[in-house]
Amino acid sequence: MENSLTIRRENSDTKLVAPVGLASKDRALRWLLGFLALTIVCQLALLLPALGAGRIIFRSAVFGASLLLIGLPGNGRWHPAAVMVPVILVILGLQLFHPNTNTITSALAQIGINFAILAPLLWVARLPIREQTFTKLIGAFWAFHCLSAFVGLLQVYFPGRFQPPVSQVIGELYHDSLKISLNSGADVFRPMGLTDMPGGAATAGMYSTIFGLVFFLTGKSTWVRGVALGGVAIGLFCIYLSQVRSVLIMTGICCCVFLACIAYRGDWRKALFAGGMFVAVLLSSFAWAVAVGGEAVTDRLSTLVEADMGEVYYSNRGRFLETTVNDLLPQYPLGAGLGRWGMMHRYFGNSYDPNSPPLWAEIMWTGWLLDGGIPLLLAYPAAIAIACWFAWRTAIFSASGQLSTQAAAILAYNVGAIAITFNYPYFIGQGGLEFWLLNAALFGAVQHAKKRAAWEAYLAS
Repeated sequence: MENSLTIRRENSDTKLVAPVGLASKDRALRWLLGFLALTIVCQLALLLPALGAGRIIFRSAVFGASLLLIGLPGNGRWHPAAVMVPVILVILGLQLFHPNTNTITSALAQIGINFAILAPLLWVARLPIREQTFTKLIGAFWAFHCLSAFVGLLQVYFPGRFQPPVSQVIGELYHDSLKISLNSGADVFRPMGLTDMPGGAATAGMYSTIFGLVFFLTGKSTWVRGVALGGVAIGLFCIYLSQVRSVLIMTGICCCVFLACIAYRGDWRKALFAGGMFVAVLLSSFAWAVAVGGEAVTDRLSTLVEADMGEVYYSNRGRFLETTVNDLLPQYPLGAGLGRWGMMHRYFGNSYDPNSPPLWAEIMWTGWLLDGGIPLLLAYPAAIAIACWFAWRTAIFSASGQLSTQAAAILAYNVGAIAITFNYPYFIGQGGLEFWLLNAALFGAVQHAKKRAAWEAYLAS
């Protein structure tokens, strides 16, 4: 290994791998931040009308890069969830022989994008990830989402000046329904942030809030904690103005999971302090949002207390889950064939094939069912469950206080991702790629910390 040193005691067969890479240039940081930067650049490129002709290139570049990175030199232990990667690929591969699979190109593209999304479980293991490297990675991830939420704020305060073109997927007839009326009298699209979807800033707001709490607890200086709280405030403001109630609920649940992990470790004072600050910012951000959005904010959120939450979910996305379970599951227990839904069908499929007409997947569970039937409905969530289990173990039992706090945030982030699967197809795009990247990087940081602890114990013996 280029970043390790094997030492053998005299008259002993005991080997110890010393992480001497600590003194070398951080190769892992360069690759991880470079890949994250590529995902951000490609996402921003989609917002520029002048680059519209190259949308398919920008959409596929990140996934292609993820596949290419499997060839990185190096070795290391894979994340425990990596055991499910070949299982998922075999399930998808068998769908090539399904009689209702669309074009071979769309089918291979569907397999390819799934493999690319799962690929970080394989290539991140080849990088020696220090704890500091992982901190910088989630810091960069948090900073981008804070920036997206801040742009969403500017879109509200300066209507039309910071707004990208609305996605072509949304017809002009629906534009008015995606706008809110501010106290100033202006009608603006719900904050989009650095996306082309009205309300898209809500997701950035959720991540700004979750990871903002992490840096509030782990920050070494007052200004870092202040910036972290600022990110939480802006994130919550965007969620309120975006009027995406499901994201608001998910944010609350994720933050409760994060604080519960901190408390379970025995850090009650830290958990109560962070929880108190979160509630204070939650309420102040709500007052801020009401001052700007007025009744548009209060009327939307009032439905959460006026009606049963289950009814609220069903009226929005729950009916898609019901259709999946009651109608599609009996019809497609072993899958519906590949390339029949989503962007892969749009780019590479044939919508006029009578044996393989296009299908729609509004939530991730529908997508899993269509792509692989019951086997994929079991395999992919199993991989996610393994990732959650590892994050939980690290959050509770890690000897490193900072790493355990970060693992608690990753667990909260994972819970949020699971919740989003009931809202839209999260694991068939950039969201899924980021999920596996962060979880694989957490595992790498834990393995490096264990090696360092063993090396220090060796020197002390």
